[in-house]
Amino acid sequence: MTDQALFDKIDLHLIRVLNTVLTERSVSRAAIRLGMYQPAVSAALKRLRALAGDPILVRSGAGMVPTDAGLRMIEPSASILKAAGMLFSDARGFDPATAQVTFRLAASDYLDPLFLPRLVAQIKTQAPRCHIEIQSLSAESDYRAHLAQGEVDIVIGNWSAPPGDLHMGRLFGDDVVCLVAKDHPAVRKTWDAANPASWLEAEHIAPVATHPGAKGVIDEHLATLGLSRNITVRCPHFGLMPSMVASSLLVMTTGRQYCERFANLLPVKILPCPVDFPRMMYYQLWHERTHASAATRWLRDRVKSVANTLRKE
Repeated sequence: MTDQALFDKIDLHLIRVLNTVLTERSVSRAAIRLGMYQPAVSAALKRLRALAGDPILVRSGAGMVPTDAGLRMIEPSASILKAAGMLFSDARGFDPATAQVTFRLAASDYLDPLFLPRLVAQIKTQAPRCHIEIQSLSAESDYRAHLAQGEVDIVIGNWSAPPGDLHMGRLFGDDVVCLVAKDHPAVRKTWDAANPASWLEAEHIAPVATHPGAKGVIDEHLATLGLSRNITVRCPHFGLMPSMVASSLLVMTTGRQYCERFANLLPVKILPCPVDFPRMMYYQLWHERTHASAATRWLRDRVKSVANTLRKE
């Protein structure tokens, strides 16, 4: 019998009988668990033995035990049943308490440093059997392609103008401020909003672009005003930048909420920015591919929930 001919003779019900008989090691107990009459289970076992060319389950004293071939069938049959159960589960709905899916998200580390820890905690509390993969938004990442190809479910970050070809959910806005060391000269003599030249000429630290050619929301806005700042340090690790600021004359310009997380941890000071910036807006983005997915809708709701808790602090 060819592999295709063998495959055509196997259905999911037969796999379920096989797995139940092997794990129960009893035709009668398997019948009870399956809600079938015992003769029907015996008939199915007869078919399975013919297909396998092996007795699968044999007598041993007062009970029954799987053959070597039968033992090797337990794990594959369980995997097939598990995969079949998941096949249409997302279309029917998503139960976080029992779901076993992997959530993949890409996030900017410009986010509030409490955002991802709280998001992970909420997901693992409500969906303990789910896995989480977090990717960074780096200069090498093409988040549009990753969303389209299913490598990422959602992307979280800040954009002055989010891409129009993706679905978007607004999370929160934040005022733009400057973070400097407590002994920075600007603490004693603040920058002049009427003449921001001294701020522009100061030594600035900025993140590496999230994708090739990107300036970031701060420098994009400065460019619209015909201005540019003196960036002397670029760092791919946004979370390390406040510590660099604390021990130097560098100026870090970003959202107030982010800076406030470090105000009591490091010798730093938050100052108003002399240039008037629009609020930094944070969004979650997703592709049409996952727009109707029950699991991803649940994930997006968790992201929004965490954003709401941070916004109220």
